[in-house]
Amino acid sequence: MPITHLGLNLRQLHSPLPMFHGSVDREQWSAAARSIAQAKGRLLALWGSDRGDDADGTMVVCAAYVIESGLLWLVLPLATPASGYPDLASCFPCAERMQRALADMHGVQAQNPLDVRPWLDHGLWPRDFRPLAYAARESAALAITSPAPYPFVRVEGDGVHEIAVGPVHAGIIEPGHFRFSVVGEKALRLEGRLGYTHKGIERRFTELPPHDAFRLAGRVSGDSTVAYAWAYCMALESAAGVTIPLRAAWLRALLLERERVANHLGDLGALGNDAGLAVGLAQFSRLREDWQRLSRTLFGHRLLMDCVVPGGVAVDIDAAAVHQIAAQCDAIETEARAMHSLYDEHAGLQDRLIGTGQVTPELAAQLGLSGLAGRASGQALDQRSQFPSVPYDAMDVRIATHHNGDVAARVNLRFDEVLEALRLIRRIVHELPAGATCSPVELPQRAAFGAGWVEGWRGEILVALELVPDDGGVRIRRCHCHDPSWQNWPVIEHAMIGNIVPDFPLINKSFNLSYSGHDL
Repeated sequence: MPITHLGLNLRQLHSPLPMFHGSVDREQWSAAARSIAQAKGRLLALWGSDRGDDADGTMVVCAAYVIESGLLWLVLPLATPASGYPDLASCFPCAERMQRALADMHGVQAQNPLDVRPWLDHGLWPRDFRPLAYAARESAALAITSPAPYPFVRVEGDGVHEIAVGPVHAGIIEPGHFRFSVVGEKALRLEGRLGYTHKGIERRFTELPPHDAFRLAGRVSGDSTVAYAWAYCMALESAAGVTIPLRAAWLRALLLERERVANHLGDLGALGNDAGLAVGLAQFSRLREDWQRLSRTLFGHRLLMDCVVPGGVAVDIDAAAVHQIAAQCDAIETEARAMHSLYDEHAGLQDRLIGTGQVTPELAAQLGLSGLAGRASGQALDQRSQFPSVPYDAMDVRIATHHNGDVAARVNLRFDEVLEALRLIRRIVHELPAGATCSPVELPQRAAFGAGWVEGWRGEILVALELVPDDGGVRIRRCHCHDPSWQNWPVIEHAMIGNIVPDFPLINKSFNLSYSGHDL
């Protein structure tokens, strides 16, 4: 949908990507949601902002959409928090949990929601305490030691029983509770419960200087540190009206693609292991270790933390590093292709993967499945290709897609994306332009908005940033970080239906969603 067809008063944000921002009334809010849904647009994120420091003390609700023209950030001011806002879940099912989280964090409910259960609040917060409400800055929260029971949806019938898994697991994964309703070995229903790793990150952003908060952004989800740091820095640069040096943009892409390869290598090994192919874990663990050791040598950190900074990057490479990176890409590609053949030809492995945890393209589109998991279910969505910024606009990024939507498709998609990322890395290091790697970021002494939008290895990451003047300086009023796991966690519940409970670890790993990025 062209943005002009919405009939809204919008302004384009300063950004290397097409991003637009504007306020709407309640009628426009609902009409825009309906129009975007009908045009096959997508809801990217939903959040609130308590502007109690404004003269009018307005509470606003924000929605970010992806449409044909780019990213659209709509702001709905509320007369009072109690008045609520028009529900979006009727147009976009993925909005439901975001709305529940918004109610927990701000005390603002959607109108006539289907589900009013708390999501991030496990009953351990004091009554009526809202962590992101402006008044919460002055309140002293008293801890409650016993969590409230969560009203899971019950399935009743002959032979139906429940299996509770988590929140503490046998491995080292983060905590999440999964409630299975089964008959025999078949799962009739799965319902997840998250929020156990809620850390107060969004509140913490408001206590940090804007130039320093990129470090916190890079720790929202450790496996996506480059993507989150880049998105935060893009948002800060957007608010400041800064364009980073060309070389810095290319180096950011190099770091992002290295992060993508590292995670895919790790996942391919873990998926082989979960399906009984231990040699897959051994080989891919070795490859990932080699990959991360070179990252440590060249960039100072195995996970590439704190390499992306406001205005550019904190690292650079020389001719020797170019040779090392290119040589490693060649070596990894040879071994990845060999392992792909092994996975494809191993009958026992394929028996576990094919048809397991299937999400059809139709269901994926309906539920808003995004990122890697979405592409494995026929959703050809990759921001690097659809809305390419420097340097992706010069590289013709090839979107890897599959249509079967099962674990096998998500495995094959990872192999494809590894090979494409290696191709991009080679081009980046060989075509890297000369010039500066960082430029100063001078913040405006006024209220300002900025957004960062990055295709991480898991999917699209959004950072929406509000800056306001404060005692002669500038502070963060609101920084919302959105992980693609918000869209994808509910889809796992559908992918599990009709499968056996022992296949859940394999299905869950094939999505490999973030607990930490969800439970801010």
